[in-house]
Amino acid sequence: MFAQVIVDIAHSQVDKIFEYSCPSGTEVGCRVKVPFGGRIVEGFVIAVNETSTFDARKIKPITAVYDEQPALVPECFSLMEAIARRYRVPKAASLRLFLPTEMRLGKVNEAYEKRVRLKDGEISLKASAKKQAEAVEELKGGDKTLAYLVAKCGRAAINALVDKEIAEIYKVRRSRAPAGETAESLPKELTPAQKSAVEYIEKSDKRVNLIHGVTGSGKTEIYLNLIADQLQKGRTAIFLVPEISLTPQMLSQLRGRFGGEAAILHSGLSAGEKFDEWWRLRSGEAKIAIGARSAVFAPLQNIGLIIIDEEHDSSYHSETAPRYSTEEIAQMRAQYNDCKLVLGSATPSVESFIKAKDGEYGLIKLTERINGKPLPEIIIADMRREIKRGNPSIFSRALREELDETLSTGNQAIIFLNRRGYSSSVICTDCGYVAKCAECDVSLTYHSEEDCLKCHYCGAKYKMLTACPECGGKRLRYSGTGTQRVVGELKELFPSASIIRMDNDTVSGKDGHYKILKQFGEHKADILVGTQMIAKGHDFPSVTLVGILDADMSLHFSDYRSGERTFQLITQVAGRSGRADDKGKVVLQTYSPENYILRYAVAYDYDGFFENEVKMRAAALFPPYSLICRIMVTSEDNDSALEALKKAYFAVEDIRKRDAGDFLFLNKMHSPIKKIQGKVRYQVLVRLKSRKHLEELYDIAVAACTPSALVYVEENPVNLS
Repeated sequence: MFAQVIVDIAHSQVDKIFEYSCPSGTEVGCRVKVPFGGRIVEGFVIAVNETSTFDARKIKPITAVYDEQPALVPECFSLMEAIARRYRVPKAASLRLFLPTEMRLGKVNEAYEKRVRLKDGEISLKASAKKQAEAVEELKGGDKTLAYLVAKCGRAAINALVDKEIAEIYKVRRSRAPAGETAESLPKELTPAQKSAVEYIEKSDKRVNLIHGVTGSGKTEIYLNLIADQLQKGRTAIFLVPEISLTPQMLSQLRGRFGGEAAILHSGLSAGEKFDEWWRLRSGEAKIAIGARSAVFAPLQNIGLIIIDEEHDSSYHSETAPRYSTEEIAQMRAQYNDCKLVLGSATPSVESFIKAKDGEYGLIKLTERINGKPLPEIIIADMRREIKRGNPSIFSRALREELDETLSTGNQAIIFLNRRGYSSSVICTDCGYVAKCAECDVSLTYHSEEDCLKCHYCGAKYKMLTACPECGGKRLRYSGTGTQRVVGELKELFPSASIIRMDNDTVSGKDGHYKILKQFGEHKADILVGTQMIAKGHDFPSVTLVGILDADMSLHFSDYRSGERTFQLITQVAGRSGRADDKGKVVLQTYSPENYILRYAVAYDYDGFFENEVKMRAAALFPPYSLICRIMVTSEDNDSALEALKKAYFAVEDIRKRDAGDFLFLNKMHSPIKKIQGKVRYQVLVRLKSRKHLEELYDIAVAACTPSALVYVEENPVNLS
């Protein structure tokens, strides 16, 4: 037998299919070890044949076969081809997406537990064998773990019972289930609007359907009903959420409704947990995959439904190779499995809503909360007036008063800030020096709890400055506000309140998100201060107040999406308030209260925002009325980066000479952040009227790559820094 194998080396020079002899029973989809270039590497079997076109004497044998049941399902190979072709990556890089890293490298396997049980037959022990007798009495009550019996009776006693064939040791598979609770989640009676949404999606002839529902409108219950319907038909489902912090809460609901048929996949799991959950899905034991972006590659077969909740979120776009769009991959899988893709959001992306309005997607609107309560009132606090009134605090008078009332009534509050740490930068007021990371072209953030400076791009830590390294000046000022500072000032204002913080610094460990959210959900804290991870999806009935600090910060980014992102962020954060019986309020602090985006957000006027945004983009020819492509060049060596940049730029310039009419913009430059993790960054920025030259741009990037310079394409980048 001969196997066609793709070796697990993501390099264009070995992006081929290699042939090896294989033992009988080797199946397509198995992971194998093969000799390659003088070493042993991992690979994937993509075909098995009885004969070979090569001289059998020259074909090397497979060294080992990992899987009894093939790890990769047939759909993987179809998607592998599509992803490799679409994003110009080696086939091995495509296949890697379908397997947890540790599993792919053979660094994690099934976990087993040793247990002890009595064997049939007469038990005869000497009177002096007291420990053996004690162990037998334990086993008469049922099988026990070996560890338990050894701790209680000693290893010698257990070995003696085994030698006498009175007892035997055996192994059972041990599940490493992720931590979390199961909330009671009985099916709720659907509102007329929810019922109509379920019926529309099930009967729709559209492959993709968008649910545009205000926060608290009951989108989750619609999802659960759609999933239940697919399970009844013997099919499976994928449920995607944007943040890891949302998965424990959603998994709890799914477990409550569907029991062990739900499995979780995300990067926060331990290697063992991920391995076990992945195999539960692959074996068919679990039929619902819940997770963040990577769960779109869950090893399910016969998929009947894919859901992308908060579809507008930028986390659904991968910023590492392959730089895929989760929605695009989901559409590939939906087409392969002939199933529906459901997108949901209170603030859909402009691109998705245009497709829904134009009839390419089905559109379902949910305009009211399921409890019939109004959306929370948004109060604008003009921070310019606060300063004029002599208020130097980061909290407006309105927010302080609302916080005081919320705490006095026993309710909870969420304070949202879009950055972490104590302050965003340290500045010398004598010469203007700003402390920056040595490896990244970004300012360092001060963290008061550790009294250090941190880089939020590479994670490097630096000692806090006592004097300016440029001029020696001692007058150092903290610029900006971070979550640590917010917590500190809140403790001064409300000393009796219990306050917890949730950002990337406080959620260390795989259960960090879950523990903080559980603590707040059980009302063990009065105020939750956090960054974007608290902005969406969470449902805390006692939260009646949300404070948004620096609401307009994202308006001032040089990005055509800045208005859209600001509207989405405000609407999503505001939606955490007043989700139960008590009326919710939101205090939105801003230095730009007259901005039109904020006016739309305060009125929850998505349609008005959308119409205005579409007109502006159409007039300025920004996506989706054009295509922005960024050819990125990164290297540790500046000369190598410049050579690759020139090669890419002149190749694009040749296309423009042939078809100048399709080009709206072309230039080469430093990236806004010139260096990250020690690598210099350059870019060729292109804006095109159409997508007809997109494949050529990918070809140019591949051709410009060198051993010392990485070159890749980003389409409509979510982050232009």
